[in-house]
Amino acid sequence: MFENYEIDGLYDEMFAAAGSPRAHYAAATRRLKGMGNAAFSKRVRMADLTFRNQGITFTVYKDSAGVEKIFPFDLIPRIIPAGEWEHIEKGLVQRIVALNLFCQDVYHQQRILKEKVIPPELVYGAKFFRREMIGVDVPRNAYIHICGTDLIRSAEGEYLVLEDNGRSPSGVSYVLENRAVMKRVFPALFGAYRVRAIEDYPYNLLQMLRYVAPPHASDPTVAVLTPGVFNSAYFEHSFLARQMGVELVEGRDLLVDNNFVYMRTTGGLRRVDVIYRRIDDDFIDPLTFRPDSILGVPGLMNAYRCGNVSLANACGTGVADDKAIYPYVPRMIKFYLGEDPILPNVKTFLCAEAEDRKYVLDNLDKLVVKAANESGGYGMLMGHQSTRAEQDEFAKLIRDDPRNFIAQPVVQLSQCPSYVDGGRFEGRRVDLRPYILYGEKPVVMPGGLTRVALRKGSLVVNSSQGGGSKDTWVLEDESDAADEREVIRIEGAAALPEPVAV
Repeated sequence: MFENYEIDGLYDEMFAAAGSPRAHYAAATRRLKGMGNAAFSKRVRMADLTFRNQGITFTVYKDSAGVEKIFPFDLIPRIIPAGEWEHIEKGLVQRIVALNLFCQDVYHQQRILKEKVIPPELVYGAKFFRREMIGVDVPRNAYIHICGTDLIRSAEGEYLVLEDNGRSPSGVSYVLENRAVMKRVFPALFGAYRVRAIEDYPYNLLQMLRYVAPPHASDPTVAVLTPGVFNSAYFEHSFLARQMGVELVEGRDLLVDNNFVYMRTTGGLRRVDVIYRRIDDDFIDPLTFRPDSILGVPGLMNAYRCGNVSLANACGTGVADDKAIYPYVPRMIKFYLGEDPILPNVKTFLCAEAEDRKYVLDNLDKLVVKAANESGGYGMLMGHQSTRAEQDEFAKLIRDDPRNFIAQPVVQLSQCPSYVDGGRFEGRRVDLRPYILYGEKPVVMPGGLTRVALRKGSLVVNSSQGGGSKDTWVLEDESDAADEREVIRIEGAAALPEPVAV
């Protein structure tokens, strides 16, 4: 199955060299080879059918062929050894602690600005810096309660932080669904491994949300606030609400009375203490932000300022995941924690700085240029794959608004085998988005969303740009693979039978 698989000088997650799997992939490679193409192809079809039947979808707004898409799933898992994960986990905890201290500081004492560790104009000029949050005390001093930090691998195999998603990171529902589908259609592949469980994420999320509830709420009521069924991540909103056993609400379902938030129910009004919001700051309260918003709740920010309701994530956290602030996160870690960063950043050029801007404009064909506040793969120039016209267009955008752009060298990303049309395996680029919860103590989901650039040679893994995902396995310990004769073990569960064709 892997006879013609090519590594092409990249860091390959599965193979150290052609035909030579890494130690933690040895058992999986043996089982896949023993299975053969026909049996593997059957499982691919079953996985696709399961996703379709369960309505596991995402929305692509700019796709004229249709809005709802089945989320592409790649059956070859990404496997991370325990020691490797321990390093990642420590780095992620360090990072979310520093980012929360940064948010607390810039909306209160502003020490980091007064001491010129970060240029104040970068913070004040950030699109998602909210002056309305200055001086507002938030429960437990926690701003970024849920963070999705994107990691990539360099050609040498080193993990690098590509960006932090501290507003409302999406994708965790696909992590949980990927694991459920993998267990259903491919149970035998788990047989050689002890894989850390991820199914407790909804429980941990709920416990974190209850922890940050206002002091008056002894038995807090939690709700998930969604923009509605046409939002690209609506499947995730409904999935997480269902898994936590809490209400999924839209803005029209809530009202504010005497600075308390209430939910309309068939039994009358019910007070809401904690809102896991999946609505951007701009739309959350028309009395404070955009007056034309029909998605939010009038008066919600007053209730928030009064301490009568908690919002996760807090308003204003976008200042911490602004791409122009990102290069300063290592300095934040040093400033607030007195530590060196465990996970380094990708080298970044700030177009707001004259020297960096000149370098970027002179080397557009060699760099990746990103808009500071875009996501989903939009507002980006892949210099080495771009045309001269596209480079000229971005050059003008950079000159007109240099604050809004950064640039980075082309990092090739690591690759992992993917099953492609024609019944063969080819390398496809991957990244990793682990999810971190910041409550009583930071909790990192073991694994996360491995996103795959399904187009050959592409470095863009976003689902909106044609990307898919893999199940991510974090191993329990350094005895990477158990004996081949061991009874199938799936995270402590009983052995599952082989799937039956449907």
